Amino acid sequence: MKRRGFLGAALAASGFLIPLGRDAWAVSHAGAPADAARRRLIVVMLRGAIDGLNVVAPYGDAEYARLRPTIGLDRPGGDNGVIDLDGYFGLHPALADLQPLWSEGKLAFVHACGSPDPTRSHFDAQDYLETGTPGRRSTPDGWLNRLVASLPGSSGPTRAIGIGPVMPRILSGSAPASTLALATGGRRDDRNARPALSSAFDQLYADDSRMSRAYRDAKQARQEVSAALDAEMQMANGGAPLPNGFPGDAARLAALMRNDPNMQIAFIALGGWDTHANQGAARGQLANRLAPLGRGLLALARGLGSSFDDTVIVVMSEFGRTARENGNGGTDHGHGNAMWLLGGRVNGGKVHADWPGLEGGRLHEGRDLVVSTDFRAVLSQVARQHLRLDDAALERLFPGAPAPGRAFRLLHA
Repeated sequence: MKRRGFLGAALAASGFLIPLGRDAWAVSHAGAPADAARRRLIVVMLRGAIDGLNVVAPYGDAEYARLRPTIGLDRPGGDNGVIDLDGYFGLHPALADLQPLWSEGKLAFVHACGSPDPTRSHFDAQDYLETGTPGRRSTPDGWLNRLVASLPGSSGPTRAIGIGPVMPRILSGSAPASTLALATGGRRDDRNARPALSSAFDQLYADDSRMSRAYRDAKQARQEVSAALDAEMQMANGGAPLPNGFPGDAARLAALMRNDPNMQIAFIALGGWDTHANQGAARGQLANRLAPLGRGLLALARGLGSSFDDTVIVVMSEFGRTARENGNGGTDHGHGNAMWLLGGRVNGGKVHADWPGLEGGRLHEGRDLVVSTDFRAVLSQVARQHLRLDDAALERLFPGAPAPGRAFRLLHA
């Protein structure tokens, strides 16, 4: 099947239609660097604030284990141990699928990274992350849309695509962009849907009035707490699906991008990271989310084939979580986090960090990892070195962004 036919069939199967006129796919890159049109950027946003301190755990920091006595990960080699990265930081074991990319030098992390704005509101923080203007609510467009407008040549309707049923904030604006609703699983969290087990306990205590009342009270309390936590997580997800179906979606997205070179920018959001309770350590709620995320990122990398060498995948979340675990075995809204970079030109096999430490006196507001690297500094380096934007275009992309205090070499030339 020819490229146009393959893509048209895939989009139609997804319930998404776009014009297929003679010029619909034309993208001109006259005057751009010879390989500029081949270079792709994929952004994966983890809505709900993933716990970067357990994704890339600073096990070499003595405060880490003290602050997280039940959810902290063990040192490498232990039953709940991290996958060692560099003798100080370790990768969550549920992300073992990404280890080959780390070994190949195609995966890197930027730790203690995030927004300078101190908000702990999911809504505001996600908005700032998508507009690229922290603290400014009036920005009319998303930074990925401004990026599309800054790329050389004219844009067709699928040069920038958002995976999902509605246009995401990050792609909203004057430049052309499209949405694509891929079939996915994991839209709903069924961890509390155990009707058979609940019915069995109802029958067990039905004839014991004293125990029955205590059981009913406990069940009601649990349902109320669970409902409150589920409602908060759903709000934090902003409509994004859980990562359960991400491996399949990632493979389909990779096939689309591999077969149509006009697809240059893609965005996908995943929810389920607002772990206020029962977060777990090497196993548990967070691990159950990380495993399909890792499989999906590997499927995306491998599915792109040789074009992965010309692609950068950025994984980001609105803010991190508290350094100290809370009384519910979870973590609350924090500040500093870890950004992920994957791709053939990524300076990988490294955790890039101006590490501030976890000692009490060094924590943001006495509770959170400090943001020592502005997320815009990371994205600006990707835009400059990977997509070849000049200084004027970078200022339009992230207006007013400060120069980074410390530069990391995140990408190869």
